[in-house]
Amino acid sequence: MVATRQSLPTTRESVTHKFAIARHEGYLTIGLYADGRPGEIFIKMSKEGSTISGMCQAFCRAFSLALQHGLSVDDAVVRFKGMRFEPMGATSNPDIPEAQSIVDYVARYLELQYGSVRAGQGRLL
Repeated sequence: MVATRQSLPTTRESVTHKFAIARHEGYLTIGLYADGRPGEIFIKMSKEGSTISGMCQAFCRAFSLALQHGLSVDDAVVRFKGMRFEPMGATSNPDIPEAQSIVDYVARYLELQYGSVRAGQGRLL
């Protein structure tokens, strides 16, 4: 079985979410397919050029390619939720009061907004 990449349209809708984990601020941008499914993610951390920023870029590229090759949000959440490394701690999001890492936070945010519980409802505004 060969997975085929489903690229996003040249012009697409997106959602940008500001977050903070243990005083590390960032922005999560989620590019959406026409049907409202996530097809790519970008994370912009406040400390540009840092190791955290570089690792976030690498994670986003891999995560986005996985989504475009058919990995569901639910399957991605299972693989990334609960990963534990710094920065970790209290967040700025009352729906996710504590995060074990930036990767954990992103997975939990995507689960809340786009997981199977939201299937068929489109995105939340």
